[in-house]
Amino acid sequence: MNVFLKNKFATAALGAAAYVWTVLVPAPASAQNVLHISDQTSNPVLIMPESFETDTRKMLENWYLQNYAVLDYDADSRPSVDVTDDVLIDRLGKLPAEIEMPFNSVVKNSIMFYANRRKQLVENMLGLSLYYMPIFDEALDRHQMPRELRYLPVIESALEPTAQSRAGAVGLWQFMNGTATGLGLEVNSLVDERRDPYVSSDAAARYLKQLYQTYGDWSLAIAAYNCGPGNVNKAMRRAGGGKLDFWAIYPFLPAETRGYVPAFIAANYIMNYYKEHNISPALARRPIVTDTVHVTRRVHFEQIADVMGIPVSEIRTLNPQYKKDVIPGDIKPYPLILPSLQTLAYVANEDSIVNHNTSKYARRGVVEPASGNVTGSDARGEYVDELVTQYHTVRKGETLSSIARKYGVTVAAIRKLNKCGKTVKRGRRLKIQTYKRRYIESKPAQPVEAADTTNVLIPDMPAAAQDSTATVGETPAEPAVVADTVATTETGRRVADAFSTPGAAEKSAPAASKKKSASKSSPAMQYHRVRKGENLFKIAKRYGTTVDKLKAANKLTSDNLSVGQRLLVPNK
Repeated sequence: MNVFLKNKFATAALGAAAYVWTVLVPAPASAQNVLHISDQTSNPVLIMPESFETDTRKMLENWYLQNYAVLDYDADSRPSVDVTDDVLIDRLGKLPAEIEMPFNSVVKNSIMFYANRRKQLVENMLGLSLYYMPIFDEALDRHQMPRELRYLPVIESALEPTAQSRAGAVGLWQFMNGTATGLGLEVNSLVDERRDPYVSSDAAARYLKQLYQTYGDWSLAIAAYNCGPGNVNKAMRRAGGGKLDFWAIYPFLPAETRGYVPAFIAANYIMNYYKEHNISPALARRPIVTDTVHVTRRVHFEQIADVMGIPVSEIRTLNPQYKKDVIPGDIKPYPLILPSLQTLAYVANEDSIVNHNTSKYARRGVVEPASGNVTGSDARGEYVDELVTQYHTVRKGETLSSIARKYGVTVAAIRKLNKCGKTVKRGRRLKIQTYKRRYIESKPAQPVEAADTTNVLIPDMPAAAQDSTATVGETPAEPAVVADTVATTETGRRVADAFSTPGAAEKSAPAASKKKSASKSSPAMQYHRVRKGENLFKIAKRYGTTVDKLKAANKLTSDNLSVGQRLLVPNK
């Protein structure tokens, strides 16, 4: 895989794991015969590509395999075929390949693993190859590259376009992000062209061409595609002079790269000689012919599926580069691949598709932030933050930190409220205070006639005197709600909209009459009953005064208020 300093490769997304074989590694020699690579060696470990352990059950769920290929699900149970070294050498020699395909013990082990232990994997890949190989061939031909490179994705990703390795390589050709962007591929939150079979295949052909021009040897170019030119150059320096190829620098390469070129040779072999190893050929259930339409509007796969009756899984299989099922055509034109008969239908129905279920998929272009104070209010009411007291019984394993996180408070607040230490015992009941946001509807203010008022506020009269309107033996009723607005009588008196006991209004009327002339010369005083969630700033803003004036009028030494507290509102 085209990775620089990559330690692991193939697809963790397919549930793969490295398979380890014990083989013999050659002693350093620049001119060793690859037929006898194990003759002078001693016991290292060769790490094979993870795609050998691909989860074939997951591959069988692939939409293309289910709908367009005929597979034998009992492939792994069929008997294996014994093959001599001479037969393998002869078959490798007959492959119509420009790239050298030599035989040795390492290559043989790779071939036998495919042929004897991964028959189902091979058959699945044969089924997928019916769709992907023409794409690979087109890109390789365009850049005049050997067609046998079409089998690199077999060992890279097991032909799974959404494969992702533990190191972060993605796609059929397993590009790392830096390599992909350096080759001009688009990688962002919505689009990852490493997963696009067409675009990534073109990039892979260009990259392999660059590597071959650097080394002049295909085995070295393929090795560099896997571990990066830096590791190959280091191995070449350690191997010394002479004509160097992959087999000459073999012992100095990273362990996974030592298995990479043999696996490439084995993939070429097994994809051509699968019948000779009792592996059923992959047959096309029906041909799939696709076409491309360029999308210039933002559209979601589900919109296409709902309107056109195409399964979302089919759209994903044909367009794996769109990570979130969204084609951002409003940014720039993007390709959409569909079965050829469906492309014209998409063009004819694009308006209906884009406008389908827009409330679910539309994005807002301009959003204005909400205005207002911290608690938030509107004409019908307001949101207030109330102090709520809760109780929590300490359970086994709980700590003050975990309890504090649960309720969104601090450890210090819990300790202060409960007068406890740094630890608490199981079963203890703790008091927790938090703030809860609640919406309170405002009651509409009603103009109140002077004769119907319960509390008439008269200038120059002490508040205590005004409260003395109740008869002896009666307890004056506490106002339930003090109105935010005050009605103005024809005498200039300001009347609070409040509630009192029956008869209070009649008893207060004479007092109001006696002070009629006084009200003409000075404005009436106002009082406000503090409600939940209110503070001095809100009250001052409501009456058009200041906090300092409120504090001075009520002789307050702090900003603290209590619910139900009666405040004198000074004149403006």
